[in-house]
Amino acid sequence: MPPGVTTNSRDWVDVLATIPLFAGLSRRHLGKIAATATVRTIAGGSAIIRAGEPGDAFFVLLDGRVSVRRRGLPAISLGVNSFFGELALLDSGPRTATVVADGPVVCLMIPQSRFLRLLRSEPAIALAILREVAGRLRLAQATS
Repeated sequence: MPPGVTTNSRDWVDVLATIPLFAGLSRRHLGKIAATATVRTIAGGSAIIRAGEPGDAFFVLLDGRVSVRRRGLPAISLGVNSFFGELALLDSGPRTATVVADGPVVCLMIPQSRFLRLLRSEPAIALAILREVAGRLRLAQATS
């Protein structure tokens, strides 16, 4: 584990608080989400997710950099506290991009199955996320 990267889920609350999908959540609810997460270390050059495969987890970068590759578009580089795979928390649709570790990477991984179980037991989390998604959809429709 690189220096400064913790395995304590209480420390992940501050990281999760920066994720737009979780914007309306209390620290208690963020703590419950953090408790569903695990730390994953990925070797450089490895694909973390692949376009077209079913989505089953959400990732937050704790250390390292990744490249997001989408067909017909330039690659995007993401660093610490960036996130990807958020749609997989809400559905199991196919991944829209391939994400490759540029070097060694440490990620916080939230599996969809654990997240959905949490939503069933904590409906307030689901409502806050629905509000955030609805607001983003409304904004997208207003600007298109």
